Amino acid sequence: MVSEEDTLRIYKLLNANGIQVWVVGGWGIDALLGEQTRPHKDLDILLLLDDVAQMRELLGRSGYNLKELWEENRWVLDQRGSETATAFVLQDPNGREIDAHALRFDDQQHGIPAWEADEGFIFKPEDLAGQGEVGGLAVQCISAETQLKVHAGYELPEYQVWDLELLRLKFDSKPPV
Repeated sequence: MVSEEDTLRIYKLLNANGIQVWVVGGWGIDALLGEQTRPHKDLDILLLLDDVAQMRELLGRSGYNLKELWEENRWVLDQRGSETATAFVLQDPNGREIDAHALRFDDQQHGIPAWEADEGFIFKPEDLAGQGEVGGLAVQCISAETQLKVHAGYELPEYQVWDLELLRLKFDSKPPV
């Protein structure tokens, strides 16, 4: 499990080192709600492709190593010319996990998923403009509407259905069509 303290420590470490991250998934929903509503098995983040190597180096110092590559992972070149994974899970010796997905910005500041082989979902600037709070700290996250969009189109476990219902109630959002 990834606690609130773990989430804050990781978020602060990355931000202090100039790595912009968006908290997504369960912690992202709780950030938008302003409170932790359930335990979380991992911390889901989006980050810029060009920050992946530095992020892995920083977290590697805390014992985080590659646990798995997601099926959607693509190996792409970053700004250093290094081949970089775009969708992966890191795990520390205590079993805490970070699920990371990398994106790039285009000329209009749209977030283009680096793990997509085609022109799939594109994050508009407003999708990446969510603001939430974890343990009293303001964090960047994807918007409530975007959380609903990225969780549509496939069967969700009951706890995620409940997460999205809480989000809808707070933001009076309708499910995506």
